[in-house]
Amino acid sequence: MRQPVGIMRTNQNHDNRGENSAKIEVIKLGQDVHAAQVTVAMQLDGSGPQPAQKIEMEKYVPWVKSQMKKHPGARVVACYEAGPCGYWLHRELVRIGVENMVIAPQNWAGQRKNDKRDAREMVEALSRYLAGHTKVFSVVLVPTPEQERDRGILRQRDRICRTIRRCAQQGRSLLLLQGVRVKGSWWKSREWPELKSSVESALGMELGQLRDLIVLANEQKQQLEKMLEELSTKQKVTAPRGVGVTTWMTLLVEMVDWHRFKNRRQVASYCGLCPSEYSSGETQRQGSIDKHGNPRIRVMLVEAVWRLLRWQPHYPPMKKLIETVSGRSRRRIVIGIARRLAIDLWRLATGQSTMDKLGLQAAA
Repeated sequence: MRQPVGIMRTNQNHDNRGENSAKIEVIKLGQDVHAAQVTVAMQLDGSGPQPAQKIEMEKYVPWVKSQMKKHPGARVVACYEAGPCGYWLHRELVRIGVENMVIAPQNWAGQRKNDKRDAREMVEALSRYLAGHTKVFSVVLVPTPEQERDRGILRQRDRICRTIRRCAQQGRSLLLLQGVRVKGSWWKSREWPELKSSVESALGMELGQLRDLIVLANEQKQQLEKMLEELSTKQKVTAPRGVGVTTWMTLLVEMVDWHRFKNRRQVASYCGLCPSEYSSGETQRQGSIDKHGNPRIRVMLVEAVWRLLRWQPHYPPMKKLIETVSGRSRRRIVIGIARRLAIDLWRLATGQSTMDKLGLQAAA
């Protein structure tokens, strides 16, 4: 016997009211953050993600608060990718009670990328992460405002050094147009009058402007280096000989916290010094380094290895580099030593070992 349609509708409506009245325990937010707006996809408990929506940046935090009031007592978990917008949004969300995570950027949707797809993929990845799949994305350690300020000093110094090198090379190119070949610091006072008189007036004006930029950048660099010396004194930095205070301080502030690494593999992976691999079945093939992680640390470590070749030739990994003549082989060995140096510095910074045990000498 067929059941009346009206009864079917009544039961269906009753079930829907039951679902809507169920208390929401977890609100998950996948956020694609830009300067002017946030594209957010929301998922309530184990249901499917809701359609992503775009919210102006000024209205976003109030919108999150409204969702928390709408579902009182619910745990709010969110994530967004690290990028140019920094960590201020993370701190604001944490302040209002959201469990926010800043994660490493990745390609979420292959060749069909847009903000709404990224937000949806992020909230689905967040759901898997909370279910125990902790390798679905990498969580970035958020520095404190003080750590971010210290890191800014070193990064600003690096930007100024690049400006000086670029302007110096442009000056050498202008002089070469007049048949004048120079090397080194052509902008210094004792060399500048003679160089200025050797070029035409138009090029001389351009050359003078480049020199003014270099002189100003050098003054700014000296101010930052004084701040760096004060910072190293405050933190009681003891750098190995040849590594240098600047390199050691860069490693300290870029690593944020050496104690967050549980083993040497994590240290090498964060530095991007692990070999890439393409292995299948019985075939095992390793290639060049994957260059994941922090590029500034990787550059500093490689530069430090070449300095250690002069200042600490008795450091155990250096033996193979000294005995090798081939240029390509030497470059490969340098990468391996940089990986070993990162691990040794991690052991040194966390108190697991001493310079004597590692074969390093302290700076005088």
